[in-house]
Amino acid sequence: MNWRRPLIHSLLYASGSRIPRCLKTIRQIEFASRERIEEMTNEKLSRLLLHSYNNVPYYHKLLPECGVVKDGKVILDNFSRIPVLTKEIIRTQGGNLYSSDYKSRKPYENTSGGSTGEPVKFIQDKEYDDWNIATKLYFNTVLGKEPGQPEIKFWGSDRDILAGNLTVKDRLINILYNRRFFNSYRLGEKQIRELIDLNNKFKPKAYWAYMESALELSNYLSRHDLYFYPPEIVVSTIGPLTDEVKEKIESNMNCKVYNQYGSREVGAISCQCKKQRSMHTFPWWNYVEILDEGGEAVQNQEGRVVVTTLHNYSMPLIRYDIGDVAVAGGWGCDCGRNSMLLKKVVGRTLGYFKKADGSLAHSHFIVQAVFFRDWIKRFQIIQDEIDHVLIKVQLNENAQADKSDIEDITRKTKILMGESCKVDFDFVDEIRRSASGKFVYTLCKVK
Repeated sequence: MNWRRPLIHSLLYASGSRIPRCLKTIRQIEFASRERIEEMTNEKLSRLLLHSYNNVPYYHKLLPECGVVKDGKVILDNFSRIPVLTKEIIRTQGGNLYSSDYKSRKPYENTSGGSTGEPVKFIQDKEYDDWNIATKLYFNTVLGKEPGQPEIKFWGSDRDILAGNLTVKDRLINILYNRRFFNSYRLGEKQIRELIDLNNKFKPKAYWAYMESALELSNYLSRHDLYFYPPEIVVSTIGPLTDEVKEKIESNMNCKVYNQYGSREVGAISCQCKKQRSMHTFPWWNYVEILDEGGEAVQNQEGRVVVTTLHNYSMPLIRYDIGDVAVAGGWGCDCGRNSMLLKKVVGRTLGYFKKADGSLAHSHFIVQAVFFRDWIKRFQIIQDEIDHVLIKVQLNENAQADKSDIEDITRKTKILMGESCKVDFDFVDEIRRSASGKFVYTLCKVK
C-alpha cells in the first residue's frame, strides 16, 4: 500500500499549497477538445499580457507598439507580432522584465541550464513553482507512477561532488517522496555497481534520469550477466532520445522508456504518454510555438522552440527563445488527449567525457563551473585528448578574462577529470551554431 500518497496530499492541503488545485484544474482540461484547450490558453495569455502591460516596464512599452494592447484591452490576433525574447534581451533589460509587484509573490532566483553556452539569470515565484510541480506530478501519474511510490533520480549534483552530501531539506523531501538520489556526474564500474545494488534493494517503480546516464547503465547491463530488478518506467530527459537509444535502454533495463523535455527557465515543456509516440505539451502551463527562420509557426519541420510561461507573473517570459530546435506534430493522440504535440526535440545535447581509468565524467559539471562569469558571452568545452580539455570562450564586448575565474574553472575541471588533466582556454571571436541551428557546447573527441 502506498501510504505516502495520501500523506503528501494532506501535507500539501495543510500547507495551503496551490498544487492540489492546480492538479484539479489539469484533470478538468486533460481530455478537453482542441477548441476548449485553445479557449483556456487564450484566457491565460490575455491575463498574462494585461498584467505584463500594467506591471512590467519592458512590456508596458512593447505591447502597445505591437498592437497587442490597445486602450487597456488585449488583442490576441496580434500576438505573433511580439518580438521573440532572447537571452541577450534578458541581459540587456535586466530589472525592466520584473513585475512591479514581484517581491510580494515569494520570488526566488534561478538560472538557465546554459545549454546554448549563454546562461542567464531570471526570477520565478511560488505560483510558478506550484504549477511546475503539479505538471510533473501529473505526467508521472499518466505514466503510472503515483507520488510516494519508490523512484531513483539518476541525476547530476554539483553539491555531491564539491561537498560530499545532500542538504537536510533534500534528504527530508527524498524520504517523503520515497526517492533515492544517485549522482550521475561520475560513472565508473564502482559507481555503476553501487547503483545496481541500490536498485535491487530499493526496487524502484521509476527512474528519472539523464538520457546519457540511463544509456551508460543500460550498456553496462548488456555487457555483464547481473541480476537487475526491473523498474516499470524510465523518464529520460536532458538530451534527445533517439529510437535506437530508447530500444537499448528498454531491452537492457527491461522496462518502458518515456521521453521528457523541459528547461529551468520554463519548467516542463512536453512528455510522452503511454503510447510512446509524440510528446504532449502542457497548455495549462506553457504556450509553445515552433517557428521557422522567418518567425512563422511550422508543423512537421524543424523550427525554433519559443515558449510563453503562463504562470510566472514575477518575470513574464513571453515568446522566449529557449535555444533549442524541435519538430511540431499537430494536435491530438490516440490516448484521447488533444494537446499540441512535439514529434522530435533536436534539443540540448549533454554528454560524458572519458577518463584515463575508463570511467566517465558528465561534462555538465564543468559547464556549471563556467556559468555567470561576467566576461564570458558564450563558451564551448571540448575534450580533444584523454588528459586535455579545451575551453573556447567568446568574450563579452569590452570585457577581459578574469584570472581568478580561470583558476576556479580550471580547479573544478580537475576535480572532475583528475589532477593530471591539462586545461587550456582559447579566446575566439565567435562560437557558431551547428548545422541544426543549435550551439554544441560540450564535445568529446576521444574515441
